[in-house]
Amino acid sequence: AVLGIFLTAFVLGVFIKFRNTPIVKATNRELSYLLLFSLLCCFSSSLFFIGEPQDWTCRLRQPAFGISFVLCISGILEKNNRVLLVFEANIPTSFHRKWWGLNLQFLLVFLCTFKQMVICAIWLNNPPPTSYPNHQLEDEIFLITCHKGSLMALGFPSGYTCLVGAICFLFNIKSPKNPENFKKTKFITIPMFIFFKMGISVNPANTPTYREFVSTPEVITILGATLGLLAWILFKKVYIILI
Repeated sequence: AVLGIFLTAFVLGVFIKFRNTPIVKATNRELSYLLLFSLLCCFSSSLFFIGEPQDWTCRLRQPAFGISFVLCISGILEKNNRVLLVFEANIPTSFHRKWWGLNLQFLLVFLCTFKQMVICAIWLNNPPPTSYPNHQLEDEIFLITCHKGSLMALGFPSGYTCLVGAICFLFNIKSPKNPENFKKTKFITIPMFIFFKMGISVNPANTPTYREFVSTPEVITILGATLGLLAWILFKKVYIILI
C-alpha cells in the first residue's frame, strides 16, 4: 500500500511538472489529476484493514474503497466517453462543445460518485458494521473481527461498483473504431479484468466463519485492482514523458 501511494505520488508529480507537454494535455489533465487522487485514496483505504478492528475502522473499510474506486472508474469512463463522442460526431457543433465542457465532465463524475456515497450511507445505518469477538472453542482464543451489518445492504455498494466497471468495460468494447492513437481498450480492459477476477475470488476466501486472516483477500483485491489501473493506464505515459 505504501509503495502504491509512493508510485502514485511520483506519477502525479511528473504530470504536474510536465503539465504543458502535448501528452499530458492529450490525457485531459484535470481528469488525470482526479484519477490519480482517487488512486491515492484507494491505496490509503487498504490501511483500514490493518490492525485490531475497531468500530470506526469497520465502518470505513468498505465505503472508503467503494467511493474511491467508483471515483476512479467514473473518471476513466468520462475520459473514454469524451473520446468516443468526439469521433462519433460527424460535425462538432456548439451544442457538442458545450456538452463536452470540463464542468460537465466533473459533474458526471460527481454524480456517479455521489450515488455510491448515498448507497454507503444507507448501508452504514442499516445496521452499522461493528467489531465483535468471535470465540473459537477449540483454541480458546478470541478473534476480534468486523461484523459487516446487513449483507443485503452491503451488496448494493459492491453491485454499484461492478455496474460502473461494466459500463466502462462496454465503452472500451465500442472504442476500437477510434484512431490508433486513441485506442485505450487494452489499457482499461486488463485492469477491469483484474478487478472482476480478484473481486470474485474474495467471496470463497471469506467463507469460513472463523478466520484470522479474513481481511487478507480483501486487501489483495484492493491493491491488485488499484495497481493494475495505475500501471496499465499511466506508467506508459510517464515512460514517454521521462524517457
